[in-house]
Amino acid sequence: MALTSTMYALQVELAHVDRGVYASLDFRMAMHPSESPEYFVARMLAYCLEYAEGIGFSKGVSDPDDPTVSVRDLTGTITTWIEIGAPDAARLHKASKASPRVVVYTHRDPTAWLRQLAGARIHKVDQIECFVLDRVLIAELVERLDRRLRLDLSVTDGTLFVNVDTSTLTGTVERISLAG
Repeated sequence: MALTSTMYALQVELAHVDRGVYASLDFRMAMHPSESPEYFVARMLAYCLEYAEGIGFSKGVSDPDDPTVSVRDLTGTITTWIEIGAPDAARLHKASKASPRVVVYTHRDPTAWLRQLAGARIHKVDQIECFVLDRVLIAELVERLDRRLRLDLSVTDGTLFVNVDTSTLTGTVERISLAG
């Protein structure tokens, strides 16, 4: 018997001061049985941090060639390709050829991943944006994960402030270079 995804209903009050984006988000996310809670939270944060008109999730494991999260224009063309975790060089190469903007959000220590990518052929590697999410913040959000989750997310100067339940959590999002 195949396991099914778990649906989450999320309400986020977003104040991304660094980008000048302020929005009330009300969206659904499915957590696939093979997806870790940490990956799920990183995917949720990436969605919020990159929020723009036309943003959406891929169909998941049923469509592995699509980006994890993407922003599309009115014609359906991908304008931003967003990956989570530690995508391999071939996937980044493909993404960079398919989209004018590629962003990676990782929720792990990037040291081994960066070493793995070093010297690999990646189209426009110097233009790929990569961010490391604070692992302590990810862990704290995993502890508070609920099927119906409401949170306030503020981002200023690379610091995330998350109000969830009666707690205020903080963490950073640090930009790193893939170009070496």
